[in-house]
Amino acid sequence: MQTFGIIGGGMIANFHAQAIQAMSDGRLGAIYARNPEKANELAQKYNCKAYSNLEELLADTSIDIVTIATPSGAHLAPTIAAAKAGKHIICEKPLEVTPERIKQMIAVCAEHKVVLAAIFNRRFNPAVQAFKQAVDKGRFGKLTLCDAYIKWYRTQEYYDSGAWRGTWELDGGGALMNQSIHTIDQLIYLAGPIKRLSASTTCLIHDGIEVEDTAVAILEFESGARGVIQGATSCWSSSGHPAEVHLCGSEGSVFMSDESFRVWDFMNASDEDHFIINNLMEGNKQGLGANDPSAINFDGHLRNFEDVVEAIENNRTPLITGEEGLKAVEVIDAIYRSAKADGAWIELA
Repeated sequence: MQTFGIIGGGMIANFHAQAIQAMSDGRLGAIYARNPEKANELAQKYNCKAYSNLEELLADTSIDIVTIATPSGAHLAPTIAAAKAGKHIICEKPLEVTPERIKQMIAVCAEHKVVLAAIFNRRFNPAVQAFKQAVDKGRFGKLTLCDAYIKWYRTQEYYDSGAWRGTWELDGGGALMNQSIHTIDQLIYLAGPIKRLSASTTCLIHDGIEVEDTAVAILEFESGARGVIQGATSCWSSSGHPAEVHLCGSEGSVFMSDESFRVWDFMNASDEDHFIINNLMEGNKQGLGANDPSAINFDGHLRNFEDVVEAIENNRTPLITGEEGLKAVEVIDAIYRSAKADGAWIELA
């Protein structure tokens, strides 16, 4: 049994608390928030200890793992402090807002021999796992087109609700870094590394934010496949458009829409196709978190946390390491650099 402490007092901290309380091999021991009233409110809600001093939380010997749910550009400092205190760390996406800051996090956790795991909870969806198995089995033949579409919407009130939202310093970017990062992670997890890209970003419908609400990128993958990323918080929908990942190849095509498939079509049939067609084809027409971030369920976080606990207890590497969490940020960082250079092609290492 591992005991968790949560660093952060916002909406995401509630997701973490709910996921931890649903675990069979984890318990919530404490929550830290800078505001004592907020810390006490959350601690009372989830029946755990409250801290408004981070050093006191990290000195609590009953805490084995901390989850970090602070704003995106405020992940580095608590990670360094937690690593030095000997706590394992599970950090929200993005791990940090630049590749350089993430590399610092990876280095300090390696130095202090603690686990650093990223939260990409959508990787644990059954549809993503089935998709990955099809890729690994070579069912697509030669990959040709690999795309990610995140046509979401956020109100002006959403950006006005927190001074950190829509800032480069603490949000790290806009529609790509905050909302689209899960789907970008899925794209590169499934299609493999991107070799180079060209991009354009802009802010079309929101006022008073520094970052993009609309972005497009043209991709060239290491495999030779081509593709696009479209990410936005400027696309109105009454129910929310689902996030989609499309992979096409010489022998198959799959279009994943949130947690199910719109298309599952291969030249050569396989035993698992019957299960997928009967259980994982499109059913939910409403995009998960597409219009309302609070509408996302905590099931993926639960699986993400369980994987980390199992990894710690069995001395193995978790599925989503710091290095895995770095990959999507490197892609988004390259998109931003390309956009600032009028669409210049950016090579990724």
